[in-house]
Amino acid sequence: MNPNLMKLSLLLLFFPSFAFASDGLNGANTAWILTATALVLLMTLPGLSLFYGGLVRVKNILSVLMQCFAITCVASLIWLVAGYSLAFTEGNAFIGGFSNVLLGAVGEESLSGDIPESVFVMFQMTFAIITPALIVGGFAERMRFSSMLVFSAIWLLAVYVPITHWVWGGGWLGQMGLLDFAGGTVVHITAGVAAVVAAIVMGPRQGFPNQPMPPHNMTMTITGAGLLWVGWFGFNAGSALAANGDAGMAMLVTHISAAAGALTWMACEWIKFGRPSALGAVTGMVAGLGTITPASGFVGPGGALIIGILAGFVCYNATVFLKQRLKIDDSLDVFPVHGVGGALGTILVAIFASAGLGVFSGQGLADGMTIASQLQVQVIGVLASAAYTAIATFVILKLVDMMLGLRVSADDETEGLDLNQHNERGYDL
Repeated sequence: MNPNLMKLSLLLLFFPSFAFASDGLNGANTAWILTATALVLLMTLPGLSLFYGGLVRVKNILSVLMQCFAITCVASLIWLVAGYSLAFTEGNAFIGGFSNVLLGAVGEESLSGDIPESVFVMFQMTFAIITPALIVGGFAERMRFSSMLVFSAIWLLAVYVPITHWVWGGGWLGQMGLLDFAGGTVVHITAGVAAVVAAIVMGPRQGFPNQPMPPHNMTMTITGAGLLWVGWFGFNAGSALAANGDAGMAMLVTHISAAAGALTWMACEWIKFGRPSALGAVTGMVAGLGTITPASGFVGPGGALIIGILAGFVCYNATVFLKQRLKIDDSLDVFPVHGVGGALGTILVAIFASAGLGVFSGQGLADGMTIASQLQVQVIGVLASAAYTAIATFVILKLVDMMLGLRVSADDETEGLDLNQHNERGYDL
């Protein structure tokens, strides 16, 4: 027997994971998506929880943490019962079917591509968790906890799941050739639009816009921002669903855009106010991350730099316009950062994904697309997801208001949601 063949056989005997599985399972890809899944869950718990928690007033810190935590639980079970099946099983152009209710067709041997389907289910579940959690920033400090739970559950099934199917589950936008690598339409536009609709329907917080409502704990917010930045590598690079060059490039461009967005937002504040703020730096970072999300698997480093700079500038001015001009109390700037950023990034894919832009060149457009035709598809994707989200969110809010009432009383809002909704304090010093 050939000595080298004998050595290889012994190696595979003692280290069977090195063997190529006959059923098509790829161990390296599986390990990476397991890691990416944990990173995306880290974005909600504790990343987004701390980021949002530090931004509200001290009397509402616990309510925001509780909302993010409870949404994680509710969204997970909805995804188990019907969400995954309706989003990713075969159906029609608008919604999937019920063939995988309660994940009945998912077993240990089930594969999605070359990774276990259970891993894919869990990875996509973390996206379904963070999207309604982002909306919390639009109605922070004034929605009843019970109403928040019911709204989030209905919204996940009625808005997030169908749009996920449109884009990633074989639906009509995916068939058109929409490029959305990690959720510009599915996550950021839906969350941003839903947040601003909720802010308009519920009305502003008491004292807005004349009473200052500064963050109560910027240390907490910056800690959360750091966790979001790291977790976003799983969000974007994990969406390659493989441990390969696409994942590596997605991670690189994600980091570049986040840094460029933060510095640009800081520069805008520096020019306008004479000094940059920590709040501006972390908000610009999130704007850069949200804007690169749909483009992360399609653009190169040069394109990511331009996208990050545009994200910081456009989202900064959108925040000023929404609150100072329109007087809309989107409490934690979900729409101008995520909604505007997601739309901007989705549109810019058509420009910077082109393989013919020299140093800015990306990985290429969809098959058969020119920049003009790809741009048309991207705009349709933005408008369709935004319009459907706005209408459906408005209807859901009105329905929940009829059932439970959306907003706490004026006295309860003055007291703070920590005490009147949970009978606890965030701090007891």
